[in-house]
Amino acid sequence: MDKTSDADNLEVRLQALESQIYGERRNKSGKPIKCAESLARIQAGLTNTANKRERVKILHKKIEDLLKYLDPQFTDHITVPDAMKLEFILAEEDFLLSQAALLEQVSNMQPLLDSTYIRDVPEHATKLQRLSQIHIKEQDQTEAQALEVKKLFEEYNKMMFLLSKQFTQWDETLRKVEETKGVRPVE
Repeated sequence: MDKTSDADNLEVRLQALESQIYGERRNKSGKPIKCAESLARIQAGLTNTANKRERVKILHKKIEDLLKYLDPQFTDHITVPDAMKLEFILAEEDFLLSQAALLEQVSNMQPLLDSTYIRDVPEHATKLQRLSQIHIKEQDQTEAQALEVKKLFEEYNKMMFLLSKQFTQWDETLRKVEETKGVRPVE
């Protein structure tokens, strides 16, 4: 049932496409032109022509050879002799040996790479990210606290300076009063 609705849907879409391509044109019998029928006729004509002509048959047989010849690897195979390939490999010998050593190191470390510590990295990364966010937040709070403490120290120093100045003035005033009265200060 679902297949028939799909087929009907496809038929409606094909009719809409044909009407967009051909418009209201009709074939000789007065029926609307169908794309599928036109394509089938063209394919049949090409097949008949190809079967009748011996040269076309030969060309169809040679298509695989043509594709092989057009392949870039085939042209490399023809143009680069084996001796040259050997020279390329020998020229890169040090690099290849170093890469082989690195691959061997990786294969030797495979048990470490498969360990639970490495497998748990994503989980630890999310925890680390949360911790770094908390750390940044606490750094901001610390900076705010440091500014507040600095402000309090400045107020404290200002207050101590003013109190010291006031005591100095009172001491000076008291000394003057004692001098005028003739009282000697106690030391």
